[in-house]
Amino acid sequence: MNTIQAIILAIIEGITEFLPVSSTGHMIIASSFFGIAQDDFTKLFTIVIQLGTILSVIVLYFKRFFQSIDFYFKLLVAFIPAVIFGLLLSDFIDGLLENPITVAVSLIIGGFLLLKVDDWFGNSEGTEISYTTAFKIGLFQCLAMIPGVSRSGASIVGGMTQKLSRTTAAEFSFFLAIPTMLGATLKKSYDYYKAGFELSQDQVNLLIIGNVVGFIVALIAIKSFIGFLTKHGFKIFGFYRIVAGLAILLIHFFVQKLTVI
Repeated sequence: MNTIQAIILAIIEGITEFLPVSSTGHMIIASSFFGIAQDDFTKLFTIVIQLGTILSVIVLYFKRFFQSIDFYFKLLVAFIPAVIFGLLLSDFIDGLLENPITVAVSLIIGGFLLLKVDDWFGNSEGTEISYTTAFKIGLFQCLAMIPGVSRSGASIVGGMTQKLSRTTAAEFSFFLAIPTMLGATLKKSYDYYKAGFELSQDQVNLLIIGNVVGFIVALIAIKSFIGFLTKHGFKIFGFYRIVAGLAILLIHFFVQKLTVI
């Protein structure tokens, strides 16, 4: 991976992490395009740069983190399903991360669901999150372990099914990203450390650049997304996912056909 590739991947992460379009899916496609998807450092990079996007949430919602202790317990309850399923399905998930077809199909299916979610749940105005609601949102978030599903999309829709407003569901999804992404980063980093993977100084520099770029881009993306979502809902993201998924399938099979010829 070179510096330009690191910056592009970080921009993709910053833009897509909090949008319902799947940041992991987009980075898999981008890294495959660059021909570096199978590289161990690339896999580590796409996880570790999530720290920058986590920091963007903390900065934007700094005052909200001084709520009652109840707020943190609800985040913990919502985080528990990700811990359980993440540990149980770790190897299976790693296998899916290398499959662009999985990403494409997930994008398309999720896109059709987003086209309808406003009709189904768009009139909800709830702002109170109970422990039961938090746990159910955590279960929805686990769907994002399938590349292409979108962690933010799954958790936001999960909140809306519990009669939360789009804004409340989106903000809780942002908060839930912190323990979820931090946990994934620490686990993946430990796995690489245990396997004897060592970073060169150039790779450390790329991780720093990636986190800085991801942080700046995510700041802009979060503020823009909340305003857009409140006014326009999910349909544009649904159409985008469908088009992106179909494009990935066409490119994959067309390139494969050319290779065979």
